[in-house]
Amino acid sequence: MKKEGEEKEASEEIEEESEEKLEETEEETKPEELTEGVEEALEKAEGEEERTEVEEETPPSAAEEEEVKPPPSKREKEEEFVEERIYTIPLSKVWIAPPKKRAPRAMRAIKAFIRRHMKLGATTEEEEEPKKLIISNEVNEMVWRRGIGKPPRKIRVRAAKDEDGNVTVYLAEGD
Repeated sequence: MKKEGEEKEASEEIEEESEEKLEETEEETKPEELTEGVEEALEKAEGEEERTEVEEETPPSAAEEEEVKPPPSKREKEEEFVEERIYTIPLSKVWIAPPKKRAPRAMRAIKAFIRRHMKLGATTEEEEEPKKLIISNEVNEMVWRRGIGKPPRKIRVRAAKDEDGNVTVYLAEGD
């Protein structure tokens, strides 16, 4: 029980000491010095507020607006396509070739099929750039998955023609 009483006395002494220190610091600081420091700080803050207001009012330039725009996503790129079709390309005739030539022949068969069905033939006008046929890595990997000698018997692809007339071949969804 003596310990509790001693603890109370010690805590009371600490409180008294802290109150005395506060009173001493209040007496040492002069109110005139405090008001001068506060006034200077307020003037600086007002000047900064005016600067920020001026900055906010100016409209962003065209270059800044372009930087803010996010890059187009894959879906937006896909929406640029003019024509899109899904084909099942038969590759059974490829199996007539010797085993070491089947997968390359399958790739040539896919290209020929897409050129024929998407009307990607040679143009009569020499001024235009030749149309490109791009085969995605997914399609290539599907043909070569089992090796050079065993390509698939058929393959489902999605052919998409863009505004320039170039055709890109993707693996059909679900395959």
